[in-house]
Amino acid sequence: MEKFKNKYALIINLILVVGFLSVSLTSYFVSLSSLRKEIRENQLPLTSDNIYSEIQRDFLQPVYTSSLMAMDTFLRDWVISGEKDETKIVKYLREIKMKYNTFTSFFVSDQTHKYYHTDGILKKVSKNSFRDEWYFRVQNMKNDYEINVDPDMANNDTMTIFVNYKVYGYNGEYIGATGVGLKVDAVKNLIERYQKDYGSQIYFTDKDGNIVLHGSNFKMESNNIHTIKGLSEISDGILKNKNETQKYKKNGEFIHVNSRYIPELKWHLVVEKSEKKAIKNIHKALYMNLGICAVMVIIIFVLINILTSPYEKQLHQMATTDKLTRAYNRQAFDLMMMQTIKDSERNSSRFSIIIFDIDFLKEVNDEYGHLAGDEVLKNVATLTKTFLRKSDVFSRWGGDEFILLLKDCGIEDAYKLAEEIRNKIKINKVIWKNNHISSTVSIGVAEYYLKEDADKLISRADKALYISKINGRDRVEKGYLEDNFSEKSKQKKSITV
Repeated sequence: MEKFKNKYALIINLILVVGFLSVSLTSYFVSLSSLRKEIRENQLPLTSDNIYSEIQRDFLQPVYTSSLMAMDTFLRDWVISGEKDETKIVKYLREIKMKYNTFTSFFVSDQTHKYYHTDGILKKVSKNSFRDEWYFRVQNMKNDYEINVDPDMANNDTMTIFVNYKVYGYNGEYIGATGVGLKVDAVKNLIERYQKDYGSQIYFTDKDGNIVLHGSNFKMESNNIHTIKGLSEISDGILKNKNETQKYKKNGEFIHVNSRYIPELKWHLVVEKSEKKAIKNIHKALYMNLGICAVMVIIIFVLINILTSPYEKQLHQMATTDKLTRAYNRQAFDLMMMQTIKDSERNSSRFSIIIFDIDFLKEVNDEYGHLAGDEVLKNVATLTKTFLRKSDVFSRWGGDEFILLLKDCGIEDAYKLAEEIRNKIKINKVIWKNNHISSTVSIGVAEYYLKEDADKLISRADKALYISKINGRDRVEKGYLEDNFSEKSKQKKSITV
């Protein structure tokens, strides 16, 4: 054993020396790679997800509002009945504008070609007017709505983002177009707020790569990503993938790009993050961590030559602990049981064991899967540990079976503890994929008698466990000596009958 420890210490020393030198020589390249991975796999996708969530809250509301208008029975009934009272539609559009805080709201009738807005009739749309091309485009488009940027005639030609939504009658016939508008400047302010909050450049492209919306500080040499130097190399990937993270090189530095398709807008959200600034900010923490790491390695290098017990303890834990439940494994329990028996015989001290297993765990595995069963096992182990003293030994005995060794504990106290464990497990459910899984345990308790070997003690507890199962499960039974165990078993069985 001593020879093994010395050899183990020597190996660890060599690993630490080689590891420290390797980290010192390669830290720059490793850190650069790690930071790029952090930006690509964590920071940028998370930023994109957060922005998308805010867009749903701030930017997609007009689409929802327009869809409500298109399905509004009042609007359709008013058109179908002949558009008799124009004040009603004007009042309706004004209420929409006020309620949903839009810049404008409108309706264009396909029957009369009248353009209604919040102040009355603006005009009649005509195929001969280039200002009215949008309406006839909407009239013939396959989709139910579109988003486009146009000057608003009703508001001094202010550049406005319109949501144009087709309106159908009850028989599916096209009867007009309705919708709302937002100021482009207002939406740009939202984008600039996103850019400030997340330290990224943000813009939107259509399916052809045209940059349709961006903040006021947008810096690109072109309005189409296919023709922007560097970005053009990944432009196809941005437009073809619904959620993709890539990078391109600009002015000697890498720009990381995350794109996300927004089906409600039929646009691609593009988020760019400069690597240079991100690396500069993260390097401070990285260098500090490397310094701490170097100090810790030196300290460990010195200590490991003096004392190897912490590592021995760690290896011992790995060899004696069940990986799933973090309880002792059976091999470790056997060793501790033998030592406890020796101590009991030498000191005439009492101890008891509790053995239990989970009722119907196979059914849980069959219904919810083995991962759910594993969660039940971990939950039972965690709940049981809350009752343990430092001197108690808790072990996973088999697949769904556990065993407790309670030093200085008689059978009555062990029985009470078993009841507490049973009740605790019964009332605490495992939540697995929105399913609340209840668990119960059947328990057997036995106290050690002098000169009894470990197998007989465990056998008595196991027989008590068996009785608890045949008497209905979710209960605790005591294990007795062989001379009265059979009689007690018959009594329990007769009670069950």
